[in-house]
Amino acid sequence: MSIQLDIPEFPVTPPLPLDWARCSDGEGGLAHLFFSDHAHELARAKAICSRCRLADDCLGGALQRGEYYGVWGGQLLMEGVIVEDRPRRGRPKKEQREMLVVDEVPVPPHLVA
Repeated sequence: MSIQLDIPEFPVTPPLPLDWARCSDGEGGLAHLFFSDHAHELARAKAICSRCRLADDCLGGALQRGEYYGVWGGQLLMEGVIVEDRPRRGRPKKEQREMLVVDEVPVPPHLVA
């Protein structure tokens, strides 16, 4: 008589390889930043793209596919067109507002393969 145990395999999340884009973290954990309605989250997404070596390919692919909205390759697309900043609701300000810039924190060494 033999005993057979059914032990489920638990998925192991591997560390982030250096050649991956940070936005494709494998689980979509950062996707909300790239499709947000909030200026500070869009600025953070642009900061992530600013350090990515795949930014040009990402933007080119998004334009080729006709992506409608989101941050692609460090650029904000609205209705499939690159725009500088997301327009706010209501009456436009008399004076231009300053561009919001957020610096991205590097990936901690223990999370990098």
